[in-house]
Amino acid sequence: MPIDLSDFEDGRKYDGDYAADLLALQERLARIQVAHIVRGRSAIIAFEGWDASGKGGAISRLTSSWDPRWFEVWPIGAPTEEERVRHFLWRFWKRLPGKGEINIFDRTWYGRVLVERVEGFCSEAEWKRAYDEINEFEAQQKDNGVTLVKLFMHVTQDEQDKRLKERLEDPWKRWKTGAEDYRNRARRTDYLKAYHDMFGRTDTRWAPWTVIDGNNKKSARIAALTAIADALERNVDMMPLAADPEVVALAEAALGQKFRLQSDGSDTD
Repeated sequence: MPIDLSDFEDGRKYDGDYAADLLALQERLARIQVAHIVRGRSAIIAFEGWDASGKGGAISRLTSSWDPRWFEVWPIGAPTEEERVRHFLWRFWKRLPGKGEINIFDRTWYGRVLVERVEGFCSEAEWKRAYDEINEFEAQQKDNGVTLVKLFMHVTQDEQDKRLKERLEDPWKRWKTGAEDYRNRARRTDYLKAYHDMFGRTDTRWAPWTVIDGNNKKSARIAALTAIADALERNVDMMPLAADPEVVALAEAALGQKFRLQSDGSDTD
């Protein structure tokens, strides 16, 4: 079935213990990161969506329990002059995760078929060609063993306006909004058309889109983190590695204690 953003506008309140459920998800995600590290698996989490749709809030909660040495968050803005003279995917190749790493993109290579298309920063031939280039790029990641999770955060115009107003009125949030937000808002119809085409051309078997109803922040965060955890777990062995006998022997000698470690790493003493 084609993706229709109007199907993701209920904005239902979260029906549960948000704090407890979020903590459980973060603990689950912490174990998932460890599994990627010890198994040498790599992953990409790609966020797209409207301004003020909750991407940043989801990302901060996603990474709150992660070891910072093994992940990177890439906020994607306008390309530099060095990037502009090269193929549009060049700057993303430089930011791909290494072995055991999970890299997060706050906006992505889809800028070519979204903002660059709508604002006229590239030619029609370039953005039309980009659909196939993006699909091939994502297929290459999958073929190289990288898990790719693509999330789109959706909010209605009314909810976006409410959040933009809150940002402007809060002196500690004003830095998060600017003239570009309002230029993009004025072209919502054009962006809806671009999103429709993007979903139709790039919601592939190897890299499907997951749309998150972002109209209620708590529900959206739980939904986004659950979708990410589910996708990452499907592609990594979640069984902990056995303890290194040499390390166990050194620990026993240093600590004066015998250890009987189960396969899940727990101490039976």
